[in-house]
Amino acid sequence: MKISIVVPTFNEGGNPAIVAETLVNVLRPLEFELIFVDDSTSKESVEALEHLSREHSCVRYEHREHERSLGTAVVRGFELARGELIAVMDSDMQHPPELLMDMVTEAELGCDIVIPSRFVPGGDDGGLSPSRKLISWVARVLGQAALKRVRSVTDPTSGFFLLRRSVVENASLQPIGWKILMEVLVRGNYERIVEIPYRFQPRIAGSSNMSLREQWNYLKHIFKLILSSSEDRRKYIFAAVGISGVLVNMLVYVGLVKLHLDFWQAAVLSGSVAMATNFVLNDRLTWYDSRSGTAIKRLGKYVATSLMGIGIDTVVLSILAYGLHVDYFVANGVGIIVAMVWNFYANNYWTWKTKRKVVEVALSSTSGSVERV
Repeated sequence: MKISIVVPTFNEGGNPAIVAETLVNVLRPLEFELIFVDDSTSKESVEALEHLSREHSCVRYEHREHERSLGTAVVRGFELARGELIAVMDSDMQHPPELLMDMVTEAELGCDIVIPSRFVPGGDDGGLSPSRKLISWVARVLGQAALKRVRSVTDPTSGFFLLRRSVVENASLQPIGWKILMEVLVRGNYERIVEIPYRFQPRIAGSSNMSLREQWNYLKHIFKLILSSSEDRRKYIFAAVGISGVLVNMLVYVGLVKLHLDFWQAAVLSGSVAMATNFVLNDRLTWYDSRSGTAIKRLGKYVATSLMGIGIDTVVLSILAYGLHVDYFVANGVGIIVAMVWNFYANNYWTWKTKRKVVEVALSSTSGSVERV
């Protein structure tokens, strides 16, 4: 089997028949199967799928009685699929089936994931209303800001994509709601992604599943993906550890001053205690899965990195406050942020030696010319 097309459905009426007829014509040169994973509450919709499966040998379907989730429907489709390549699309014809041959071509050229994008040159999201465009934009920006492996993809919330079976074969997919592609991008096994332009089409029938509940599910999904992704989770834990270090510093400083130590002695000791507690927390929480060498060696690197961070903070503060006459409070804040960024990446790639995961993302016109980004 060359390709399996997974289509989640929910009370879609006659849409599956239109999709099937179109795909039979579009994919005629290929051996393919069309899998509908159906959560319909309508008896007529289920009967229509049964009739469709008898009419076309390439059509299979599974009706689920007690589950209503687009994401888990797609995952079930992955499990049922027999193709070397697996495509996912909606049944309302907003995803043009004619693009599937171009997607297969890109996969044959060595891509692991092919994503038709509305936001590369030649693409268009004109099938959405202004309010839906705004919601879609906010969702994309949130996902890209929160998740590193999503950041370089222009259309990570799309429901239209193709992948090699190996991308999801051993991946633990646990989607919440309807943005299954983000789940694949964070948890999947791949090296190369290509985005090709496409024009989002108006819905031919049925209604959108967008709701406040689905938007809440999307936020929960992002949070769950952050927790499951070590490369994303580290930054948030590192920031939390940094905040705890400030609190430790202040508490120890106040305590030492009350014990009548000189201010400078209290500052040095409280700073040292905060640095030590920060190291222990980062070693046990932030980079618990990347420890190599002895703890003493890691501590030495951490102290060197932190001292360099203090130097960077001082230099940035001096340039802004004295050279550019920026308000001292703002200048200090900028210096702290720059130093924190330095500390995170220096510790990530030196103290704890985290390996870089390189994923190539390219834009393609499907005409043979590819622009890598």
